[in-house]
Amino acid sequence: MTAKPDWIGVDWGTTHLRIWVVDAAGAILCHRTSDKGMGRLTAEEFEPVLVDLIGGVLPAAGALPVIVCGMAGSRQGWAEAAYRDTPCPPPVLQDARRVKTKDTRIDVHILPGIKQNAPPDVIRGEETQIAGFLADNPGFAGTLCLPGTHTKWARIRSGTIEWFRTFMTGEMFALLAAQSVLRHTVSADDIDGKAFRAAIEETAGHPEHLTAFLFGIRAAGLIADLSPGAARGRLSGLLIGAELAAMREHLGMGQVAVIGAGGVARAYVDALETLGVSAMLNDAEATTLKGLALARQHLSEPTQ
Repeated sequence: MTAKPDWIGVDWGTTHLRIWVVDAAGAILCHRTSDKGMGRLTAEEFEPVLVDLIGGVLPAAGALPVIVCGMAGSRQGWAEAAYRDTPCPPPVLQDARRVKTKDTRIDVHILPGIKQNAPPDVIRGEETQIAGFLADNPGFAGTLCLPGTHTKWARIRSGTIEWFRTFMTGEMFALLAAQSVLRHTVSADDIDGKAFRAAIEETAGHPEHLTAFLFGIRAAGLIADLSPGAARGRLSGLLIGAELAAMREHLGMGQVAVIGAGGVARAYVDALETLGVSAMLNDAEATTLKGLALARQHLSEPTQ
């Protein structure tokens, strides 16, 4: 690596860790990932894990700024970065928790999450994606969807996160597909798109019947020759459809955008379009790095 590192961006989730080493021009010098997420570490283990991944790029003298978002700032993480209250703009570096480290080659700042009192809810990590998205879409007014194990929806206006809601749809899908009676019916890999879209329409129209619809997957596998791929598509569609039913009133209030990656992000775009809602898709990794870079720009004093 011939270019000189200027700072390091870190997205530290519950199960995974992503690191970008960036030069002064904004070019990514290297990108590293690890399965050593917050859920596997004690507070004392965060620094050694980080240094092990980035030790080869650290300077002989001075310290590189390290901007961290995600679960490293949780109460069970490296060091707690207190939540900001909604409504608020995405947090900036001035809101971050500066962490004292043993290794003098790193200057660590952990960005805070956001909390909401009514209804009770929290965000950690997605607020940085929102910051990156708004930097590229400063006039956005509407609803953001951030798919994942726990999907977040956020209402945005004038650069402010006004309201957000978390749905455990991804976790529910994993539990039902692997540990419920539906495990005998649902495919582990294949997904039938037609069955997915039909289920979206069905449960979006009648979310109160969700649990009956879910058992119907098992029954259809037993007596109606429902294929494993169709069962998987139907399970996903029923759960996402119920989520969209809960968000229906917000989907007609301005623009809609999805920030995500892979099949789950495309599934949400497909589900929205099935209900007649147009949504732009934005890459989660790019928006995360953009949000971290914005925080880096606000680091006014050089490290010593």
